[in-house]
Amino acid sequence: MAKILEHKHMQDWANLALAILLFISPWVLGFSAEQAPSVNAWVSAIVIGALALGAIGKFYEWEEWVNLLAGLWVVVSPWILGFAAATAAMWVHVVLGLLVAAAAAWEIWEVRHQSHAAA
Repeated sequence: MAKILEHKHMQDWANLALAILLFISPWVLGFSAEQAPSVNAWVSAIVIGALALGAIGKFYEWEEWVNLLAGLWVVVSPWILGFAAATAAMWVHVVLGLLVAAAAAWEIWEVRHQSHAAA
């Protein structure tokens, strides 16, 4: 198992876990009846999770850039989609979106700095 994880970035695993949390959040936090925040959580979680799984399988830097954008979308979506007044939905989107974006940015930074260190 350690050999399998040897070349994997922990940020991808973190983003997969965050995607799962985002996906279940409408039920856990009780906003599944509200269409905009719940559908946004489910769709965003699927995108983030698919990108994380793809990066776990075979890393491409573009996946991290798209995950960074997806995380930023999750952060601003309560205001764009009009559910900022739904406190639980807004906060879960902001917190998990920031964590996804931070993990993706960290991995981009890490990959770019390892490339320069190896050169």
